[in-house]
Amino acid sequence: MQAMKKTIVLYPGLFVSHFVPMMQLADTLVEEGYAVAVALVDLTMDQDVALAAAVDRVASTKPLVTIHRLPRIQNPPAIADYGGGAILWYLETVRRYNDHLREFLCSLQQPPLSVVHAVIVDGLSADALDVTKELGVPAYTFYATNASAVAVFLQLPWTHAEGQPNFKELGDNPLSISGVPPMPASYLMPSMLQDPASETYKTMMRVMRRNPEPDGILVNTFASLEARVVRALRDPLFLPIGDGDGSGCRRTPPVYCVGPLVVGASDGDGETKEKHECLAWLDEQPERSVVFLCFGSSGFATHSEEQLKEIAVGLERSGHRFLWVVRAPLPTEGVDPGTLFVPRADSDLRALLPPGFFERTKGRGLVVKLWAPQVDVLNHRATGAFVTHCGWNSVMEAITAGVPMLCWPLYAEQKMNSVVMVEEVGIGVDLVGWQQGLVKDEEVEGKVRMVMESEEGEQLRARVAAHRDTAAMAWKDGGSSRAAFGQFLSDVDNHVRGQAME
Repeated sequence: MQAMKKTIVLYPGLFVSHFVPMMQLADTLVEEGYAVAVALVDLTMDQDVALAAAVDRVASTKPLVTIHRLPRIQNPPAIADYGGGAILWYLETVRRYNDHLREFLCSLQQPPLSVVHAVIVDGLSADALDVTKELGVPAYTFYATNASAVAVFLQLPWTHAEGQPNFKELGDNPLSISGVPPMPASYLMPSMLQDPASETYKTMMRVMRRNPEPDGILVNTFASLEARVVRALRDPLFLPIGDGDGSGCRRTPPVYCVGPLVVGASDGDGETKEKHECLAWLDEQPERSVVFLCFGSSGFATHSEEQLKEIAVGLERSGHRFLWVVRAPLPTEGVDPGTLFVPRADSDLRALLPPGFFERTKGRGLVVKLWAPQVDVLNHRATGAFVTHCGWNSVMEAITAGVPMLCWPLYAEQKMNSVVMVEEVGIGVDLVGWQQGLVKDEEVEGKVRMVMESEEGEQLRARVAAHRDTAAMAWKDGGSSRAAFGQFLSDVDNHVRGQAME
């Protein structure tokens, strides 16, 4: 008799930063004997070059992971229909795909040959829970960010009481969120800093109120990195909100810290590809001597021409070696949000940076346009510090490489991440100029020197090295993430057995 195939369906988000760590999770599920099917909304494939490349890598390097592109919906929403509000477009797109997701899940339910044990949906795809609930399939959300951000997302809908100042009005006044260091309200995602009467705010609040609904939450972090918030999330009184029926506190779903889920150095690059020029350049540099600057892969991660010049002057004056990935600034107006994921390769970097900069820094500095193999750079012996936009994947990659960070958040939840990195974990130093909209050359120079030369920089390096070691242990036998993942699989099996007995 043929054994029943146990399938877990992954429903990733439409951003490469959400997709890649979820595919790392797919590898661990395959190792445990599960069939993994990825339901993919590929509406943005033509625009998001990085996401398209990541999907192609999975298709070519993970033969046991099946990618199923859901049929395109009729009359898909356009970003322009939402006044440029990309988040509203995103959420509406995901919601409209529910029918196709339902059809796909039903096609996999073929007992006794196969059964969908669970569906893991991206944290922003909460409306997909309507489908899993209807079909009676256990559902879990996956967050490609940290446990502190998850704590904020869980509590935020009930933080603002009627009649009190909204988050935008609170400005730099600190929020009080259990388990999380105090942070200014202005550090929240931009969608939360709008008028509460706006459609964006109301839609985001509606989606966030669904955060307690899944059977559990998987997070790309490891327990020792965020010990305080992990303890808080385990408290049954973490969400002291009644359900409206007098039943008391709302249940907090189990939170499974299963990180770090990072791509290893040179993973998926293929043996036939030539070595990137920046790696060959790093080979010629002394150990821990290079400052690496990289700010993410999307069009959101760009700086103005004025800011690029400030960075250049600061790097030059610091006297330290540097590897800098530069993206051309976006036009100041008339930007189509649908092009924010399209690389801009048409800029002359010499025209953007100060006259003579390349000549004066020749030999000790390398400027790369658009992209560099970040994981390989961070793991190179010559890399001594990382100036980052605080995207959580980048943070995880730096921690696993043992590289201290200079924090320069740009968008999404990155300002919140910087608080965790600087104040809670002590693995980064803040470039405070971003708060005023311009990091001056004096601060770039001073902070680079501090991390690379001072005793404080050495302490920073020691702390991140300690977390690198615990991260390396987290997925080994007996490690915290391995144990959390085992508990997740046990809970999934218990759900399925419980349903079979009903």
